Amino acid sequence: MVAALVSPAETVAVVVTVTTLLALAVLGALGAWAGGARLLRPTLRVVFWGGAAMAVTAAIGKLFGVAV
Repeated sequence: MVAALVSPAETVAVVVTVTTLLALAVLGALGAWAGGARLLRPTLRVVFWGGAAMAVTAAIGKLFGVAV
């Protein structure tokens, strides 16, 4: 929410996307660490599937004319 509030209007989508992917990477690494796994594969998996979910959501929003 903070990223969306403090970023300029013309770059809000990019800033929120990058911030979200970074947060997903941190949470993926934290989950891997807490589970005693290596960090790279679980982190990449969380970032990939989170990014894929964002892309699908954006595509559906664009299809229905409610996204930029």
